[in-house]
This record gives sequence, C-alpha cells and structure tokens, in this order.
Amino acid sequence: MTIATLAAPAVAARRRGNPAGRWLLIGAAWLVFGLFLLLPLLVVINEALKQGFGTFFAAILEPDALAALKLTLIAVGISVPLNLVFGVAAAWCVSKYEFRGKSLLVTLIDLPFSVSPVIAGLIYVLLFGAQGWFGPWLMERDIQIIFAVPGIVLATLFVTVPFVARELIPLMQEQGTQEEEAARLLGASGWQMFWHVTLPNIRWGLIYGVVLCTARAMGEFGAVSVVSGHIRGLTNTLPLHVEILYNEYNHVAAFSVASLLLALALLILLLKQWSESRINRRQSAED
Repeated sequence: MTIATLAAPAVAARRRGNPAGRWLLIGAAWLVFGLFLLLPLLVVINEALKQGFGTFFAAILEPDALAALKLTLIAVGISVPLNLVFGVAAAWCVSKYEFRGKSLLVTLIDLPFSVSPVIAGLIYVLLFGAQGWFGPWLMERDIQIIFAVPGIVLATLFVTVPFVARELIPLMQEQGTQEEEAARLLGASGWQMFWHVTLPNIRWGLIYGVVLCTARAMGEFGAVSVVSGHIRGLTNTLPLHVEILYNEYNHVAAFSVASLLLALALLILLLKQWSESRINRRQSAED
C-alpha cells in the first residue's frame, strides 16, 4: 500500500473541513443570492403581473416595445457575429504567433473593460456627431450614424469586443501549437487546419464566449443611451425603453418589458451553464 493511498482519507477529510463552517458558508452564499439576485427578480415578475396578464401582454406587444425588441435583436445580430470573427482572429494571432505589438493588442482588447460605456458613447458622438470630426463629411453624403442604428451597433460592438477573444486566448495558449504543426506537416491548408483541428478544440469555449457577448449586447445601456437619441419607436433598445416607461411612471409596463429582458437573460444563462459544463467535462476527460 502506497503512502498516497494511506494519506487519501486525511486529504479527503481536510477538503471536507469543519461541517459547521461549511454549512455556514453555504448558508451565507444562499442568503446573498436570495437578497441580491432572486428577490429582485421576483419583484420584477410580481410588478409585471400586478394588473394581470392582459396588461402584461399589452405592454409587451405595444408597437414601441416591439420596435425596441427588434432593434435590440438587430444590434445583437450584427455585433455578436463581428465579435465572433474578431475574437477568433485575435485569439489565433495572440496564441499562435509572436509579433511586435502583441502586448498592445491584448491591452486594446481589454480596453472596454476599463473605459466607461458612457465615455465610449461620447467618443462616437465626438467622431460622428453633427459637430464631430467626420460629422460634416457624413452630412454632405446624407449618412447618419449618431441617433441611428449604425451608432447603436458601433456602441454595442465596442462594449462587447473582449468577451469572445478573452475566452479563447487562454484556452488556445494552453492547447499550444503541436496539433496545428502536425496538420501542417501532413499537408493541410490553413482552412483545413482551422476547421478540422483548431475549431473542434475550442468550440465549447467559443460558444461560452458568444453567450457572454450576447448577454452583454442585449443588456447594454450606457453607450447606447448616449448615441441613440432616445427616439421612441426608432432608436430605443429594450433597456432604453424600460427607462422611458419608468420615468413616465408607467411602472407596470416598465416591469413587463423588463421581464422580457429577464426571460432572454435566463435563456442565455442556461446556454452559458450548458457550454460551461461541456468545457468542464472536456477538461476532466483530458485530465
């Protein structure tokens, strides 16, 4: 019998720790979860259904709410695929190659984490607004970016840039380049190497990054609020529409639309949990 076998019960007991302390920590975690996460969600649902399902569905199916939902989905549908392409390309460059400016690229990818979304929106206004650097040139050609859909898409793109890349970079660095080099020696082209070697290895991390990116894009408020102009039925996303309804003291409608955002968020949370479990299973299988 080896020393490791003899020590295993002691190690397991140490990991279990003091039962009282363990249950105290678990109870504290559930208390925090209930107070700061579950209770607000229940309040949203309760306020949304306060006047019955008729009022609830009327608020969701109201034309301005549907227009806000459509615009939100458009912003997500454009920004997420673009960030998917950028994230994969950036992760590939950072993890597979050495080049001048590599550290600068990684820093720029993290920039949206450190810059306030409101500041990002103001930057776009200074660039593309009527009095901005490119404003007169755009006005001459009847191109509108600020207070229009392109500005909302640009703002959403900026705040969601890091999510796919930041998920893939450490994953691809950990995997190394041995499999790609072997595929190259066997005569695979660049696309064949990507589709048959790299992509299968990163697919669950990629899905996880896309899910996080989608969640951030749907809930973005600060940057979009600056560039949207709050034009009802035209440039309001769902978060902005909720704000307008709440400021008008139409609380039931505001919470009804907020519950729609909540449903989308819960769907994304389920996708996040699913992709995370697949990543953990893959790592366990490799270990």
